[in-house]
Amino acid sequence: MNQTLSQHTPMMQQYLKIKADHPDRLVFYRMGDFYELFYDDAVKAAKLLDITLTARGQSAGKPIPMAGIPHHSAEGYLAKLVKMGESVAICEQVGDATGKGPVERKVVRVLTPGTLTDEALLEANQENLLAACYQNENSYALAYLDVAGGRFEGCQFETLQNLLDEIKRLQPAELIVADHEPLSETLKNQPGLVRLPVWHFDADTGRSRMTEQLKTQDLTAFGCQDKPTLISACGALLYYAQTMLQNPLNQVQCFHSYSTDDTLIVDAMSRRNLELDTNLTGGHHNTLLSLLDDCATPMGSRLLKRWLLMPLRDTRLINQRLDIIDDLLQQDHFPTLKRQLKPIGDLERILSRVALLSARPRDLLQLGRALNQLPTLHETLSQSEQDGLITLAQQIQLFPELADELERAIIDNPPMLLRDGGIFKTGYDNELDQLNNLKNEAGQFLLDLEQRERERTGISSLKVGYNRVHGYYLEVSKLQSEQVPLDYVRRQTLKGAERYIIPELKSFEDQVLSAGDKALAREKQLYQTLLEKLNQSIKPLQACSEALAQLDVLVNLTQKAQQHQLCRPQLRSEPGLVIKQGRHLTVEALSDAPFIPNDAVFNHDSRLQIITGPNMGGKSTFMRQTALIAILAHIGSFVPAEAVEIGPIDRIFTRIGASDDLTSGRSTFMVEMTETAHILHHASQHSLILMDEIGRGTSTYDGLSLAWAIAEHLAEQIKGFCLFATHYFELTELSERYKNTVNIHLNAIEHQDKIVFLHQVQPGAASKSYGLQVASLAGVPQSVIQRAKAILHDLETKTDATSTAPKPNASSRQQVKEPEMQFDLFNSADPHPIVLALDKITPDDLTPKQALDLIYQLKTLR
Repeated sequence: MNQTLSQHTPMMQQYLKIKADHPDRLVFYRMGDFYELFYDDAVKAAKLLDITLTARGQSAGKPIPMAGIPHHSAEGYLAKLVKMGESVAICEQVGDATGKGPVERKVVRVLTPGTLTDEALLEANQENLLAACYQNENSYALAYLDVAGGRFEGCQFETLQNLLDEIKRLQPAELIVADHEPLSETLKNQPGLVRLPVWHFDADTGRSRMTEQLKTQDLTAFGCQDKPTLISACGALLYYAQTMLQNPLNQVQCFHSYSTDDTLIVDAMSRRNLELDTNLTGGHHNTLLSLLDDCATPMGSRLLKRWLLMPLRDTRLINQRLDIIDDLLQQDHFPTLKRQLKPIGDLERILSRVALLSARPRDLLQLGRALNQLPTLHETLSQSEQDGLITLAQQIQLFPELADELERAIIDNPPMLLRDGGIFKTGYDNELDQLNNLKNEAGQFLLDLEQRERERTGISSLKVGYNRVHGYYLEVSKLQSEQVPLDYVRRQTLKGAERYIIPELKSFEDQVLSAGDKALAREKQLYQTLLEKLNQSIKPLQACSEALAQLDVLVNLTQKAQQHQLCRPQLRSEPGLVIKQGRHLTVEALSDAPFIPNDAVFNHDSRLQIITGPNMGGKSTFMRQTALIAILAHIGSFVPAEAVEIGPIDRIFTRIGASDDLTSGRSTFMVEMTETAHILHHASQHSLILMDEIGRGTSTYDGLSLAWAIAEHLAEQIKGFCLFATHYFELTELSERYKNTVNIHLNAIEHQDKIVFLHQVQPGAASKSYGLQVASLAGVPQSVIQRAKAILHDLETKTDATSTAPKPNASSRQQVKEPEMQFDLFNSADPHPIVLALDKITPDDLTPKQALDLIYQLKTLR
């Protein structure tokens, strides 16, 4: 590869020049019916695709490593490579063979993870986003493009953390950054990271690219005129997408500048803990999305996911969605609409391929079927007088001319690719019909010719044949070859036969072969004209597609409301959250046992709720269902409860469960504290906060001290709506210190060393934690359980004998007390020792251990 080009063969010189322009991509170099890879590309592809690595002759005196795949089966291999994060440059033959040097070739498309449009390379229900981010002084921006769907959006942020949170939410397949800039280093571990020279992020250049793309004089209409950082990110994004596609982005007709202040923010940690779209093991089964998604179209499924990961805060828009669901339930229209939406298919992505002039024949067949379905949908929607449905019906325009054109043009079962021909129906184009008739009549002409020549020559073995090298011929056996007439011209000699051509057959051959080529050329011309005609209506078609996707999601949510007995949430302007008989949808769906619903009430007097109770008692389920109900309400869905009233919520935070982050060298406790710190820095009085077992990752006293201080901060400073689950029974004391704090618990019944979980939320604190009983349920051997009981009894006895402080409650008894001097305020003979002691000490005088001893003794004094 390092040799000078002159030492290589002409073909390899051509390849190496192309490869030099794509050093970091696998080059699929078209040679006849195969895509070939050479040198390091061949070695890499052979390993990734499990194909044979071979060699092709020599160039510059050395064997050339080579691997290849048939071009007709390339899609499967390309899909595999892209899923692995590889980029592929498709190099096609664009010239004709002249005999003077290699056929001209050039890269016609670069497949990268973020710029895919082909149906075979995309997951139907998952978005595939290309994003770019940029930092300019004290502002940050993120722009993203759904190349396969045409959606172009962006947001500008004031903090780096907000940018990083949005990147985690979107999970782009590729993320473009400016090379050698701070963000490049910050995001160095981001999957699909692409570095571009910083000049591609120039704001003026970006403004020109955007106005050219959107066909406007300025960007005022798109809400980003005065956002240079965002414009810089958008400019780099458009440059990269156009370069990879080797095409103008005709599917991108609009830009939407949004603000995260308009949405209910659920950070990545909380999305994971709540299992919105991904479960705790990284899969997609048994998530809220998997339970909700029964949309009729793939574009509806993708929109539902967007709604779920970006809930609204605008009560007007939320109520618009709820009103539509209400009407669909009352009028019982949704089953009919569901059936009528099924034939629509993935109209969004089909239209993008039409705009890129890369739509395949089956795309146009599906587009025609979708357009033919629109009048039926309109008729059903016209039966409703609900404002939202009327608006959707107006956005779903009818396209009778295009529907008729596609109906007349495309056959019912077209081939996969245009190059295979045979796409158009008879009667669509006279010239094409004439050429096809000539091809179709060829069979009968050849049969008639064969019969005539047998009769004329008397040669019974004579037959007509064809191959790609010699064309049409008359074949006669060797034994009868002496009987052929003088006008037979020998074309080929075989071991047992001779092949001839005659003027009549030669003339037919010229006509038929040229007719085939002419028919295919005519089909390509007609196809191009049809795509261009469709492109003239691409903007209203996309608006129609968007409305259909919204209708699909709302019909789907209506179906789920009926199926799961959901209720309409009531949105209030006053702070608070009241849930009557709430349920956890996914847990309910997966459990064979009846789900036990529970109430949840947050108001001025119950902002911080300390939850106690046994493990497996249902604390985590109760916490999660509260957050999930709030999220469902904010996407405009009915919710799993008997009644819900919900006031303003700006963010949802969760700190549930923990594990080591081995890749970053962080322990369980470090992960726990990092997530807790994030909550304490960003939560507000309008936030919903779920905190489970804070402090359990360290020693008892350190953990209790931290949990106590964190709970105090939530009650005193943040004052958000918080469910705080804990096994530190001491924290139940906070309800007596703070007016906005209450205790609740999930109870259980113990009988003969057995435990029955009631899963019911009740006021007050739990009486014990049932740790040994839960261990027994988990299958710990009974010998170990009995030994644990003996140790527990021994520890309790020693504690009673050596400490004047009262025994710890059951939730902390299993921790061995540290053998250090007790700070006993009651050794004094003074009738008021606690008062005298507090007069003499400050918090700095006490160790954490002494402070806890003081807490125990204050409890006894009370």
